[in-house]
Amino acid sequence: MAKISAKDVAKLRKMTGAGMMDCKRALGEANGDFEEAIDVLRKKGQKVAGKRAERDASEGAVLAKTNSDSTKAIIVALNCETDFVAKNKDFIKFTQKILDIAVEKNPSNLDELKELEINGTKISEEITNQIGIIGEKLELSYFDKIEAEYTTVYIHPGNKLVSIAGFNKNIFDNQVAKDVVMQIAAMAPVAIDKNDVPQNVIDKEIEIGREQAIQEGKPEKLAEMISKGKLNKFFKDNTLLNQQFIKNNKQTVKDYLKTIDKNLSVTSFKRYLLG
Repeated sequence: MAKISAKDVAKLRKMTGAGMMDCKRALGEANGDFEEAIDVLRKKGQKVAGKRAERDASEGAVLAKTNSDSTKAIIVALNCETDFVAKNKDFIKFTQKILDIAVEKNPSNLDELKELEINGTKISEEITNQIGIIGEKLELSYFDKIEAEYTTVYIHPGNKLVSIAGFNKNIFDNQVAKDVVMQIAAMAPVAIDKNDVPQNVIDKEIEIGREQAIQEGKPEKLAEMISKGKLNKFFKDNTLLNQQFIKNNKQTVKDYLKTIDKNLSVTSFKRYLLG
């Protein structure tokens, strides 16, 4: 068996990011061959992935970015098991690399993103490699995107919450776009306007409002009217353009946009909260 020096271990650790003891064992198994040792570590990663498959990966990082001309905005989320790993700069950097590739290659869905490559290795395989290095279950859990004349993103401090929004025209004052995505992050609207709310959500809100009124002793006909009133309140609280603007509650988001440009509106948005 080849003698494994501390210098060799340090070299392999620098090449792979794996722990000192893992590198020493891998070099021992590979009889000092660095390429073979890397394969040993990769195989270890696959084994770790299998062992940790049932673990709960509820921590992680969620990031978002626009392309160069701001016509596309993309979100990705990479999950891990602990907040300690989620805050690690190398973990965040790895998540950012995945996001950069997603922005560059513009995949159609999460499965397609996993098949793209980082430095010649499929993202799915590199995640397995990182499991071996980090020792926690990792999962690329979320990918979504929007396209519009102009898009922008907001990443809440801590990388647990992001929002992205698309607009019907270019916005020269980026603060306006930032105000909207911060509104989305803070207020979690379910749709842009009341006409965009899914019918099943509307039906559920009417049913809840009716039942509440009946339990309060209201006659059925009156309960029906009350439920419609509660539905209007739901639209005001939960549709983006009709919400009170968080920076000025005397106007709605729609009113705020009209002060900038009477024809300016939001065409799409996404909000993702990790966990």
